[in-house]
Order: sequence, then C-alpha cells, then structure tokens
Amino acid sequence: MPLPSIPGYNRLTKTHKYSAAGIAAAGAAALAFTVVPGGDADATTTAQDLPAKSVSWNSHKAQQDTLEKQSALASKQAKDAAAKKKAEEAAEKKAAEEAAAKKAAEAKAAKEREAKEAASRSAGRAQPVAEAKAKKDYPNNLDGWIRESLDIMKEKGIPGTYEGIHRNIIRESGGDPRAINNWDINAQNGVPSKGLLQVIAPTFKAYHVEGTSWDVYDPIANITAACNYAADRYGSMDNVNGPY
Repeated sequence: MPLPSIPGYNRLTKTHKYSAAGIAAAGAAALAFTVVPGGDADATTTAQDLPAKSVSWNSHKAQQDTLEKQSALASKQAKDAAAKKKAEEAAEKKAAEEAAAKKAAEAKAAKEREAKEAASRSAGRAQPVAEAKAKKDYPNNLDGWIRESLDIMKEKGIPGTYEGIHRNIIRESGGDPRAINNWDINAQNGVPSKGLLQVIAPTFKAYHVEGTSWDVYDPIANITAACNYAADRYGSMDNVNGPY
C-alpha cells in the first residue's frame, strides 16, 4: 500500500534503510557493550580466581603425592612385615626341627642306654648262674669226680656213662688219683701211666679237654682226657673192658 503523503515526510530511500539498519546494529552493539562490562567483570573475577584455582590444583597434587608416598610406605611396611613374619616362621620351623632332632637323639640315646643296662642286668643274672654252674657242689671223692667229669663231657660232646667210667677207674687205679704204674712197658719206655684212668703223658697232652687242669694227676682232667681218648679209639669208655 502506498504511504500517505505527509508534509515534511520524505520517503526512505534504500540508502536511508541501510543507515537505519546500521543504527540498529550500532544500538545492538551498544547494548551488547553495555552487557559486556558485567561479563568482563565476571571474566575479571574468573581471572582473579585463577591463582586460587592453581593453588587448589597444587594442593590436590601435593595431597596426591602424599597419598602415593603413604601408599608406598604402607606397601613397604607390609612387605617388611611379611618378610619378618616369614623369617620368624622359618626360625620357628628350624627351632622345632632342631628340638625334634634333639628329642629323637635323646630318645635314641636313652633306648641304647636302656638296652645296655638291660644287657648288663642280663649278664649280671647270667654270671651268677654260670658261676653257680661252674661252682656246682661236687663232693671231693670218686663219685663227685666222675659226676663233674660227666657234666664237662656232656658240654664237649664226649660220650660215656657213670658206670663205664667207674668200672674202668676201679680196674686201673682202685680209685686213687695219685696212682702211677712204674713196671709196665710204658714205664720201661719212660712214660708211666698216671692217675685214675692211668693215662700216659703223650695221650693226656693229645686228648686234654679245654677248661680242665693240665695236671695229669687232677681227677677231673685225668678222667675227661681218658674218656676223650677212649671215644676216639673205641667209641666210648663204656666199650673199654680191659687195658687200653
């Protein structure tokens, strides 16, 4: 619609329009500038706050470093504690093993000592028995001599009986342990027969029974040597019924 014609009012040209737009823009800019100081104040305030924020960051960094150090220290302390505990456990284990070894050694020593004492007691008991056996009460006469000789012969495995020994003793010496034959062939050869069973020296020496006297006149030594000889030559003194 065409604008009414108003006196003094000139129609805006294109140039005028641009000018108005420029003014409007300038006004907007002025308005914006007016607002900016407030914004600048905020910006200034923010700039002023930067040091504080920097300090806050540094403080945070320091706290972080402190925490890391504390964590490292706690980790080291934990490792040290674990190593100490391990060393203590190893020491306790070693001490326990040494104690067990010592106890075992003591038990072994005690057992060996007990065995020795038992053996000693056994030997102590056996000795009187052996002594009693060795000191068996044999009468000091022909009966006792024959019986003691028979016990020795039994231990040595020499055969013979009481009757066979007694019979030959009566025939050879009449029961005299000091009897000697100075007239037979042996005497003529310088080796007379002696003792209860009339044994010559070479025979006595050859058939002497260990544990008896080396005295040919000793009744026990004479009987056991003569019976040993008779067993070797005749099988037993029981088989001898005459001079042998």
